[in-house]
Amino acid sequence: MRGYRAPAWLPGGHAQTIWPALYSRRFTGQAPRFARERWTTPDGDFVDVDICAAPANAHKPRWLVVFHGLEGSSKSQYIQAFAHVAHSAGLAFAAPHFRGCSGELNLAPRAYHSGDFQEVGWILARLRERATAPLLAAGVSLGGNALLRWAEEAGHSASAIAAAVAAVCSPIDLAAGGHAIGRGLSRQVYTRMFLRSMKPRALAKWCQYPGLFDRDRLIAARDLYEFDDVFTAPLHGFKNTEDYWARGSAKPHLHRIRIPALLLNACNDPFVPAWCLPADHEAGQHVTLWQPAQGGHVGFPAGAPPGHVLTMPQAVLAWLREHG
Repeated sequence: MRGYRAPAWLPGGHAQTIWPALYSRRFTGQAPRFARERWTTPDGDFVDVDICAAPANAHKPRWLVVFHGLEGSSKSQYIQAFAHVAHSAGLAFAAPHFRGCSGELNLAPRAYHSGDFQEVGWILARLRERATAPLLAAGVSLGGNALLRWAEEAGHSASAIAAAVAAVCSPIDLAAGGHAIGRGLSRQVYTRMFLRSMKPRALAKWCQYPGLFDRDRLIAARDLYEFDDVFTAPLHGFKNTEDYWARGSAKPHLHRIRIPALLLNACNDPFVPAWCLPADHEAGQHVTLWQPAQGGHVGFPAGAPPGHVLTMPQAVLAWLREHG
C-alpha cells in the first residue's frame, strides 16, 4: 500500500472517500454472514459483537478482529470487506460494536470515544479466550486510534492478547483531525453527516438520563468540537474537548507500543491532514508507517467503475499475518 494509486477515474481525496463508501464492491460472491453475540460489560451495560466463523475446513483458524470507526458498524463497507478477506484467508472474524452503534441504544450513561482503550482491551481479552493464538487486530479511523491507545497502555503485556495490530486512516492527532473536519467542504459534508446520527443518539441518551448534559447546547452544536465539549468529553471523564483530544490521541505515545503495529494513512485524507502524520523517528521501532499519496479516508478504491475496496484489507491482513 505504500505505492498505492487510485484509479484515474476517481481523482481527489473527497471522491476517493465518498464513492467507495457508497458504491464500490465490498466483497465478491456471497455477503459475509454474521452471528451476533451480546456481551454484558463489567458496568452492567452491553456490547454487540458480530462474528463470522472461519470456513469449515479451516484447522485451528486465527482470529482477525476489526474495530469500526465513528458511527460505523458491521454494515460499514470496510468491515464487510475485511470480513470477506478474512473468510477467504481461512480466518475467523469479529466486528465488535462500540456502545450504541449496533442498532440499539446502550444502557449506561456513556457512549464511546476515540481513546476508549479500556473497552478495547476488555473486548480483545474476551475474544482471546476462544482463540488458539494471539489475535490479529485492526481498527479503522476512530477504532484504530482506540486500538493503538490500548497497545500503548498495555506495553509488553499486549503480546499475550494480540500478535500484531493495524490502524487504518486513524486520526491519531485528534485535535488536527477534529479541526480539519470542521472546516470548508469537510464541515459541509462530513460534519453534517456525523451529527445527523450522533445528535439523535445523544438526545435518546438524555431521555434515558434526564439532565445528563446540557440538552440545549447539544442541539445547538454545529461541529464535532462543540458536540464533544457538551457530550463526549464530560460523559467519559474528560474536562472538555481539548482535554479529550489531548489525552485520547495515540500519536504522542507511539513509542510505548511493544508489538508490531501498522499505521496506514493516505496523505489526501480529508479527515487526517498529512502534516500531522508521524515521521519515522516519532513512531518507535515497533511501528511501520504506510503513507501513500492517495486513498482518501478509508477509501483506497481499485479497479474499473464502480471499483472495489478489497485491496486495502488484503494488504493490511497480509501485513498482520506476516508480522504476527
